[in-house]
Amino acid sequence: MVNIAKFIFNSFMVNTYLLYDESGECIVIDAACYEPQEEEALKDFISKNKLTLVRNLNTHCHVDHVLGNDFIARTYDVYPEYHKNSVAFFDTLKEIGASFGYGINQVPDAKRFLVANEMVQWGNSELKVLFTPGHAEGSVCFYNEMQGFVITGDVLFRDTIGRTDLPTGDFDQLMVSIKTKLFTLPDETVVYPGHGPETSIGYEKDNNPFIR
Repeated sequence: MVNIAKFIFNSFMVNTYLLYDESGECIVIDAACYEPQEEEALKDFISKNKLTLVRNLNTHCHVDHVLGNDFIARTYDVYPEYHKNSVAFFDTLKEIGASFGYGINQVPDAKRFLVANEMVQWGNSELKVLFTPGHAEGSVCFYNEMQGFVITGDVLFRDTIGRTDLPTGDFDQLMVSIKTKLFTLPDETVVYPGHGPETSIGYEKDNNPFIR
């Protein structure tokens, strides 16, 4: 069974998720820790629960979602995995980070690139990679059919959607991603977004004012 621990990190209040199961292996999704106390919170949870971190996944590579990648690489020798279309974001990551007051010294190389519809495995668990561009090129979501949840990054939130006014954002493409990749999931599927509270696919179908 997959257990999900949520941490809220950095000034953008990014939801970082740590997923673990009975095997003792865990993965981190959107490692956004920046301040020392944030890094310690994640490290302490892993240590106290006797977990072994084996993968670091990024839903997309906007600066607020990848601030902890270097910490994960240095501390656990685990390197990030993201879609290959996200690579360009790292060309300007240090400059963009600095504009928000984040000092980024090292940008770890990707261990590998995620591929649409592949199964990401760890321990006794797995997630399906859904390719969902629109908010950002290379954006993906992670779906667990057995337990009925999806981690959506900045594609879909409770009562709203990801912004599309940043580089590579495309509203029409985002609508296609939501309608064909997320709204085709069962209504009871729990949505764990990149910011804010959890929701469900059924709730967003009925209530999200941005979906048209």
